Amino acid sequence: MPKPILVLNGPNLNRLGKREPEIYGRETLGELKQRIKAYASQKSVSVEFAHSNHEGELIDRIHAAGDSMRGIIFNPGGYTHTSVALRDAVASVPIPVVEVHISNIFAREPFRHQTIITGACNGMIGGLGTQGYFLALDYLLSLEE
Repeated sequence: MPKPILVLNGPNLNRLGKREPEIYGRETLGELKQRIKAYASQKSVSVEFAHSNHEGELIDRIHAAGDSMRGIIFNPGGYTHTSVALRDAVASVPIPVVEVHISNIFAREPFRHQTIITGACNGMIGGLGTQGYFLALDYLLSLEE
């Protein structure tokens, strides 16, 4: 049985649907999970979900995924701009990682233009709303074709 793909969400993403809906939309994280799960099922792939507001927990999930997952879809939230530790965790695993951002971080405040984690990822999808998660899943599956 093929390994699943991890969908990993960082700080404040548990506030989807409530936090700044004009930027992040009205869909909750639970609703997004259900849509991703249904889409993955159509593609005959399993997905696992994790969320944490704590940097160390995200690092632990990335490390564990390196041995048990076929890839990671990662929205590091605000840690994108600050966490060398998460960047190093991504660089340490032998599986592909796609960074996802719901908003276009380059069209927002200047401090959001700095991305520490992106350079360790296979790629980054941003500014396309939650559709970025689905595009990231398709990309990871395309690597196995």
